[in-house]
Amino acid sequence: MSNSENHEQTQSKAADASIHGDFSKEMSYGDYLQLDKVLSSQQRLSGHHDEMLFIIIHQASELWMKLILHELEAARLLIQQNNLEPAFKMLARVSRIQQQLIQSWDVLSTLTPAEYMQFRNSLGRSSGFQSFQNRLIEFMLGGKQSKVLSVYEHQPELHQQLSQALHEPSLYDASVKALSMRGLEIDADHLQRDWSQEYKGNASVKAAWLTVYQDVERYWDLYELAEKLVDIDSRQQQWRFNHMVTVERIIGFKSGTGGSAGVEYLKHVVAQRYFPELWSLRTDL
Repeated sequence: MSNSENHEQTQSKAADASIHGDFSKEMSYGDYLQLDKVLSSQQRLSGHHDEMLFIIIHQASELWMKLILHELEAARLLIQQNNLEPAFKMLARVSRIQQQLIQSWDVLSTLTPAEYMQFRNSLGRSSGFQSFQNRLIEFMLGGKQSKVLSVYEHQPELHQQLSQALHEPSLYDASVKALSMRGLEIDADHLQRDWSQEYKGNASVKAAWLTVYQDVERYWDLYELAEKLVDIDSRQQQWRFNHMVTVERIIGFKSGTGGSAGVEYLKHVVAQRYFPELWSLRTDL
């Protein structure tokens, strides 16, 4: 055996000896991540093989949504404080997370209609339409719909959380306020509007964003904020489109398990954009 081989073996043994193996009194990887809870929460109700895919896709999506909300809430606070730069990293991270959610539909689409029908009845009335985190994300982006709160009346604490979010300024409301704080003219009543109402386009907001895009060097941070918002809006639209196509591929035009119109409902929302002025100004540039 050569000297180099002996040296490599000695290094390998030293590395193995340094690996900690006794976790009887210390926290392990599984302890830190509480994997006993996470990995025991996939309970198939039908026993069908493909139900595992269905459960994990939706559970993983909810975890990603939790992180999206974590980032959006922090970004909104920074924007409200007129501290834009740190918010950009958070908004960029949201866009990357959204890409993971978009790609998840490709995995779910491996579920065929015949396979899904084997366990669909086990879902009862449960449906992704009832995802409270998805509703919180919509509220955060400005898609306010008070009528959806009725779905959560059986859970008072959750209903209160959603109601509070409904009445808070959205991420975009905070961004419009940032325009005003930089001296750009925004209609006063638009800055003090009823936050529980869905955001509608405003001429003064469009004019302010146009000023930003026409003088990028002067308003670079606001310009970067705008483009980060467009990234999020664009990916949210892609997520809804992929959702619609996947649902149509698996169940056609059947009603959703929660009572929604299924694909017809998804077709209605797929074209929704949360930040209308950031899209319409492009025609005027």
